[in-house]
Amino acid sequence: MRGLSLARFAGYRQAVLDRLGQLGYIADWQLLEARDYGVPQLRPRFVLVALRPDTAPYFQWPEKRPTSHTVGSTLLDLMAEDGWAGADRWAANANTIAPTVVGGSKKHGGADLGPTRAKKAWAELGVDALGLADHAPHRSLPDTHKPKLTVPMVERLQGWNGPDYAWTFEGRKTSHYRQVANAFPPPVAEAVGESIARALRKEGQPAAPNRHDAHDEVYRVMRDHGGWLTARGISKLLGGTLPLPEIAARVTRLSHDFHVDSASRGGSPAWRLGEFKAFLGQDDHLRHEAFAQRTTRARIS
Repeated sequence: MRGLSLARFAGYRQAVLDRLGQLGYIADWQLLEARDYGVPQLRPRFVLVALRPDTAPYFQWPEKRPTSHTVGSTLLDLMAEDGWAGADRWAANANTIAPTVVGGSKKHGGADLGPTRAKKAWAELGVDALGLADHAPHRSLPDTHKPKLTVPMVERLQGWNGPDYAWTFEGRKTSHYRQVANAFPPPVAEAVGESIARALRKEGQPAAPNRHDAHDEVYRVMRDHGGWLTARGISKLLGGTLPLPEIAARVTRLSHDFHVDSASRGGSPAWRLGEFKAFLGQDDHLRHEAFAQRTTRARIS
């Protein structure tokens, strides 16, 4: 998700890179938007690619191939397939790309195009986002009708368009929609997959791998020091580039993803960075225990 690229998760991201480095991989994150790879939808996703040192220098993130299609041009034939006379008028109004398709989980609801902000964006495109339709608009409907999308229409907006991306979905409408709405757009996956394949074949000229310094300098200093540090101590190690309140705020932010011990040193708060809280496959981790207790019932939506 795009949120993982925010400053809030800077230490988290670097901890993942650190762990992959310990396992012998060189990794990198990149924020990719579906619209830059032929898909008529925003859908930003934060992608992680990890490769062995012998192939990592050959990896290049895929070049952008922005789409020229809009929601209207993508869905016109499907909107008109039942003879609705308003299809051309609707398509001319729906002349931008789609907002990110959501609503594909129990958390966000069933066959629905998302929360209030998303529904407003869909309304501007002339789409009724309160649920999905079973069929395209009927020929008897007036030109001014605001149609709902069908699941096949959402498939198109996710990139399943044409023989190269044919796929058969199973289940009834809500189940079908959840599969579609949770999916990674095929054209984006293809672009990243091709870049990985070229790296594995060692095609092209190798480049020096990116130097994966910590995105959060406070995390880097605390990680490398390993002991107790006050805000002034961290500031000194950083050359005085950050004000003390900002350092304290970043330590608080790090505490969401790491165990951070607190104490007093010389009358000032001091901190020591502990273990990463995230699940890394440990048998004794709470997440592992939770799944183990629900082996036969665990479901990921």
